[in-house]
Amino acid sequence: MRRTSRSVLPGFGVSLGITCTYLSLMVLLPLATVFTRSADLTWAEFWGTVTNPRVLASYRVTFGASFAAALVNTVFGLLVAWVLVRYRFPGRRLVDALVDLPFALPTAVAGIALTTLYAGNGWVGRYLEPLGIKVAYTWVGITVALIFIGLPFVVRTVQPVLDDLEVEVEEAAASLGARRSQTFLRVVLPTVAPALLTGFALSFARAIGEYGSVVFISGNMPMKTEIVPLLIITKLEQYDYAGATAVALVMLLVSFALLLTINLLQWAARRRVEV
Repeated sequence: MRRTSRSVLPGFGVSLGITCTYLSLMVLLPLATVFTRSADLTWAEFWGTVTNPRVLASYRVTFGASFAAALVNTVFGLLVAWVLVRYRFPGRRLVDALVDLPFALPTAVAGIALTTLYAGNGWVGRYLEPLGIKVAYTWVGITVALIFIGLPFVVRTVQPVLDDLEVEVEEAAASLGARRSQTFLRVVLPTVAPALLTGFALSFARAIGEYGSVVFISGNMPMKTEIVPLLIITKLEQYDYAGATAVALVMLLVSFALLLTINLLQWAARRRVEV
């Protein structure tokens, strides 16, 4: 007799139907409106809109700062997760709770706080500007804001993997003569690499669409510190709906291509670990 497994959830057909319907209504349908609205433009108008020098400058600022912030978060997010998992020290629970603060803090509050901190007369900015280091109202300030809001994604993605990584594995590598750097590069890093790539992708994706925390510290200067979300809102305020959706469409396609590439790299890293 053939045994069938029971499940609390409905059968495959019902579950798949609910999943596809929900994703279609919540994800695919809103994204489809970007394509349909952009279709109101001719190809020449669309190309002229998305290749405008101001638009190209905003793309460079947004994607460049987002990529730099995601890289910084990948390195220091791994360090923070390592400290929280491998060490016991007074105030550890407080530090662990502070990691989630950017999740709960409204982005506008974060932007105002960072601007107050790094402005020329701020607590930190007043000491940096005499050294020739200007943070607020530059791309550096944008990167700092994106680092602030993206760090928890890396920490919370890597932390469970480090929890599951047994210390005995590192001790075994050390007993076989491996140096600390070799143990990290050949034992620890390959294990956490898929989680690191996931954290990088989440941090990068979050930074691309960030608006509230960046708009205060960036200064919003066209061709210099103007981000794409602000440019889209500016076009909407000017009732240029087709132009706004054209810029949003390019941003959507580039973001999807980058995330697809990162997911492929993550899949390859996971396959390498499993083998």
